Amino acid sequence: MADQHDLRITFLGGTETVTGSRFLLETKTTRVLVDCGLFQGYKWLRRRNRQPLPLGINHVDGVVLTHAHLDHSGYLPVLYKHGYRGQVWTHSATAALCSVLWPDSGRIQEEDAKYLKKHKLSRHEDPEPLYDEDTAKKALKLLQPVDFKQRFSIGDIEFELQSAGHILGAASVIASHGGKRVGFSGDVGRPNDIMMYPPEPLPEVDCLLLESTYGDRKHAEYDPFAELADVVNETAKAGGVLMIPSFAVGRAQLLQHMLVTLMDENKIPRLPIFLDSPMAIRVSDMYGDYHEHLRLTGAQCSHAEDVVTYTHSVDESKAIGKQTGPHIIIAGSGMATGGRILHHFKHWLADHRSTVLFAGYQAGGTRGAKMINGTERIKLHGEWIEVRASIRNLEGLSGHADYQEIGQWLQQSKLRPGTNIQLVHGEPDALEAMRDYLSQTTSFDVDIPDHMSILRI
Repeated sequence: MADQHDLRITFLGGTETVTGSRFLLETKTTRVLVDCGLFQGYKWLRRRNRQPLPLGINHVDGVVLTHAHLDHSGYLPVLYKHGYRGQVWTHSATAALCSVLWPDSGRIQEEDAKYLKKHKLSRHEDPEPLYDEDTAKKALKLLQPVDFKQRFSIGDIEFELQSAGHILGAASVIASHGGKRVGFSGDVGRPNDIMMYPPEPLPEVDCLLLESTYGDRKHAEYDPFAELADVVNETAKAGGVLMIPSFAVGRAQLLQHMLVTLMDENKIPRLPIFLDSPMAIRVSDMYGDYHEHLRLTGAQCSHAEDVVTYTHSVDESKAIGKQTGPHIIIAGSGMATGGRILHHFKHWLADHRSTVLFAGYQAGGTRGAKMINGTERIKLHGEWIEVRASIRNLEGLSGHADYQEIGQWLQQSKLRPGTNIQLVHGEPDALEAMRDYLSQTTSFDVDIPDHMSILRI
């Protein structure tokens, strides 16, 4: 435990990687977990999800979530499975999104385990999911929704959430104790995002844990609408199918809005569009419910639902395979690590007329990263499939600020010279580049923490 007036942070995840965001914040009497994410991507990282719970984090006094993405929230059902029954504080929109994401994650894990057992594809005789759908649903009872700027306390630490852009409900967390203040950036959105408002500038803090996903890259300055139109038109002209692996939260809603807008402006043909993700369909409804947090109006949200065909059931999904002529399929998952997009890959990935369009960050080790890097074959459910379709990447839709945009956000904030900044949630090259950039352009004290390292404030 920390000394009476100290805050202590243990970096349990999100260090030297973009997944598994977990930070243990402690005072002498209080232990709080800020974010509780799954490790994804490389197998050596995913193994951490099955290791014994570090530092008894199932006995913390509370959990605070920055946003709903599984790499920030998806480990919470594991805590529940191990006996955690405390409250999980987060924005009301994040709580709503978790009610979709967690059960879906549990269901996919159950289905994958059954498939591996049936086809004897696992080293284990009886492969088990990390958690099942029922456990995930029970864990939802722990969620305690709050609004932005609403102060709440866990033990002797006071918290406040402020809007971070990125996705619906995403927040930066400000924690205060004994005259000291720590900021957790969460995932920081972009200033000119199509759907989300810009992240709110930070107050003065003594230490900031800052995401660095795009620490070594600057987003290209081009029109994502024009690039998407080019991909659609090229694929339609070739007579192929456009498959878009998509994250269910944020990206699927943005893609629908963009495609419908391009059709309304006669910049692409009116092709059939299928949103083949029950989770993304439910999330689309939630985006409409919380449209006051978006740049889009309620009418714009509902218009996309009128144009796009939503496929709920497995039979409806399979029926897409009988569709003739050019069409567009948006389906999970965004990095092609699972979900219905894999079944569409089996139909169309070996067809040179078709296109796979990735529309977001691809973590190392995922199918998406391998395909963008030019792999000739990918493994789907134990079977190797030839990649003959065109592989494209629409980077302009990233929900993460790049290093320059983060720098501008920090300049707009009330951070003092010498503020301690710990760079998290980035691959090693991105972290190092971000440290170099901030060291040259700011007067902050910038460092990169190691996994399981401890910082006293």
